[in-house]
Amino acid sequence: MDIGGLQAALAELFAPWVRELDLRVTACEPGSVTLQLPVTPHHVHGGGVLCGQTLMAAADTAMVLAVMTKLGGFQPMTTVQLQTSFLRAVPGDAGHAQVVARVLKMGRSLVFGSIDIHTPDGQLAAQAATTYALL
Repeated sequence: MDIGGLQAALAELFAPWVRELDLRVTACEPGSVTLQLPVTPHHVHGGGVLCGQTLMAAADTAMVLAVMTKLGGFQPMTTVQLQTSFLRAVPGDAGHAQVVARVLKMGRSLVFGSIDIHTPDGQLAAQAATTYALL
């Protein structure tokens, strides 16, 4: 899986509201994907920061793509667990956030991963731990 294939998967495999996040694949290697998440007014809440629901959706999406880089393509999978810690706000005028997903361990039926979300200046904004079941 290369950047082009992963970007095409974003457009083809995910629900319409996930596609509306306008995620862009900026880097990939086996077991790792980096996405750019645009910060738009549609995803900024009343406090003036990017909402946590958007960050969690981007993290979950990034991990699916990271798993695909290990599998060599798409295989049906489902999120079993997604635990997110929010460490710092992503300002509503930040422009974008960077989402880096890494596969930590891949078994026959379960995949464990980690996702870091950074502000444009590189500060860690959120960190998620995930478990996926391969179907």
